[in-house]
Amino acid sequence: MILKETIQKFLRVKVSVAGLAIIILVTLTAIFAYIIAPDNSPYANSQQITLQNLRPGAKVRFIKLKNDKPPLSHSIFHDFFYGKPADFQEIPISDYHIKADSIIVYEYCSTSMNQFVSRYHIINVLYGMDVKFAEGSDVYDILLPDGLKAELSKKEALNQFEQDHIVQKSFLLGTDRFGRDLLSRIIVGSRISISVGFIAVAISLLIGIVLGLLAGYFGGIIDRIIMWLINVVWSIPTLLLVIAISMVLGKGFWQIFIAVGLTMWVEVARVVRGQVISIKQKDFVQAAHILGFGHTRIMFKHILPNTSGPLIVISAANFATAILLEAGLSFLGIGVQPPVPSWGNMIRDHYGYIVVDQAYLAIVPGLAIMILVWAFTVLGYGLRDAFDVKN
Repeated sequence: MILKETIQKFLRVKVSVAGLAIIILVTLTAIFAYIIAPDNSPYANSQQITLQNLRPGAKVRFIKLKNDKPPLSHSIFHDFFYGKPADFQEIPISDYHIKADSIIVYEYCSTSMNQFVSRYHIINVLYGMDVKFAEGSDVYDILLPDGLKAELSKKEALNQFEQDHIVQKSFLLGTDRFGRDLLSRIIVGSRISISVGFIAVAISLLIGIVLGLLAGYFGGIIDRIIMWLINVVWSIPTLLLVIAISMVLGKGFWQIFIAVGLTMWVEVARVVRGQVISIKQKDFVQAAHILGFGHTRIMFKHILPNTSGPLIVISAANFATAILLEAGLSFLGIGVQPPVPSWGNMIRDHYGYIVVDQAYLAIVPGLAIMILVWAFTVLGYGLRDAFDVKN
């Protein structure tokens, strides 16, 4: 009954429901990033320097050339979490035409003055550059790298080429200065923001709950020592503390998550301590003492569950804080390192474009950060009202 009333209170705050919907959408996008993203290569890092700074909505044709060496095969779970290496080399083209057995390709270039013209035999396009073949009147006798032989008619080769090896791609948000699809980078980058939130909040809850329980429950010298530690950490600016921890742990994916988490436990500990001091005077706690229950059982089974409301609210606020901290550190160059896409380092790579006509390269990831932080902030407001937590 209490849970039902809590949910009804939350649903009455429409802006918080909207925030929750955005969080669910971004989380699902992060989980299925490599399925959704147009560029599903590892880290969406497929670079085509000739395609740098394409406008949103641009469409480009590509010719697909078979790699001489097939990419390393991985399990479907590996591809799901880390992306799938391309089976083909994709070359952007502006035009092509077929002359006898050759494919003449005009490679894509923003100006026709520096355009490269390449010629490929149709069998090399279909099977790779190192494939040997003999040409008959109507068929090709092909010797594959694994020693197997194959026959392919010239008509079949032409049809296979036009169906499978000429593709057109749309870049809905354009490309960045390295020619990478901006939409794919935004989608894959959402994993960093969601991950840093979950991991940092989990670390802060683990440390904050334990210290808050010990300080509030036992009091005395334990309380004074923990409060001294809390006050010391509280007095250091959060960003400076995160930077200091990052310098100690080093730059990297997991290091930044741990660094952010180690700076956010203070508020959790303070709130838990205050709640425990209040709750431990309740009759049901006194009854647990009389029944001879141990301190650990009383703290974690009887007191801690009654602090869940404030902890949920704090966790939502800490999610927003963690996302901002990670973006700030990545912008400064000490967060997640390239080629891993992060909304913060995407802004760093393109903030110079704000003063020209391609400001969207920095504005789009900035809007993504703003919307996600806003969603967690308003979610916290709704949870506060639902659990009737006082400001």
